[in-house]
Amino acid sequence: MRRITELLFLLVLGNFCQGKAFSQSLFTDSVRPYYQSAPEMMNLRYYFSRKYTEFQLAKDQPIYEPNSGLNMGLGFTYQKFTLNIAVPWGFLNPNRQTDWNGNLDLQAHTYTEKWNFDLFGQLYNGYSVPSIDPRGGLTLRRDVEVRKFGANVEHVFFGDKISLAAAKDQSQIQLKSAISPMAGFGIYRVRISGDSIFTPLSENANYSQGDFFQIGPTAGVLGTLVFGKGFFLTGAFSSSLNLGFSQADQQADTQNWDWQLGYLFRGFAGYNHPRFSINVNYVVKNLNLPTLSDLDPSVQTGNYRLNFIYKIQPGPKLSKTYTKYNPVNILSRLFQK
Repeated sequence: MRRITELLFLLVLGNFCQGKAFSQSLFTDSVRPYYQSAPEMMNLRYYFSRKYTEFQLAKDQPIYEPNSGLNMGLGFTYQKFTLNIAVPWGFLNPNRQTDWNGNLDLQAHTYTEKWNFDLFGQLYNGYSVPSIDPRGGLTLRRDVEVRKFGANVEHVFFGDKISLAAAKDQSQIQLKSAISPMAGFGIYRVRISGDSIFTPLSENANYSQGDFFQIGPTAGVLGTLVFGKGFFLTGAFSSSLNLGFSQADQQADTQNWDWQLGYLFRGFAGYNHPRFSINVNYVVKNLNLPTLSDLDPSVQTGNYRLNFIYKIQPGPKLSKTYTKYNPVNILSRLFQK
């Protein structure tokens, strides 16, 4: 970790020596009426983040919190490809259960000119829930597991005027405020399990596993406010109407089909300069799941992050090699065949 940090420092120091000439020329290249792209720039990222997937068995019941923590890591964005690697370091999470099985939280948020893609893959092991004891405290549930997979795809109607990529990974710069409607669909698969995960709210609702499936259309709006020569506020909100299926303990007599509402919110705020950016963002997906007997469960997946970004222009040799092995370009070549 120390060597990586030193390498990033040297890259930053070297690029400062290039002076202001490149920063000024950046605004004259590939300028669009509302936002501009800078594909020749590599964004180096140092960030803090926390991902989570929490759930409730009913609206009047306590929230089950995962054994996740605050992550610190490094990443980069170059030629439309982004890679981030972060670790929940112990000194940042003194209260985290270290002897429990680990979690795997995969979230991919890719935003093109006309389409937004949000992919979710969560495998969480171990949860804590507020104790029913009047004295308070937490009940540790090492046995509880959540498996959640899903995708949300939306069309941005005025994508030539507003860039969600500018707000998310700063690969573009929004120059003017804009707004656009969105429409699409989402599909999700969820499993919640444990030794006795569904607490006995009634005699008919004490299950050890719940399986859920949902699919439905989405509609929403995307807007960004640009002010103060580089400051921005961007938000995207989508509501969904989902047809859902639920089943407990793989028993046919517990199956239920139901319509449920949900939402996806993405919020971004910060400062974006041709050379650097400081910003915060928050993505949250809410799923109200079909009822199971007396249970009215819901699952919420989120990711909030603080980013410190410095932008460099790699040399021609690195750029040529990277272009050849860039996963985005490899996939493009495969689909063209």
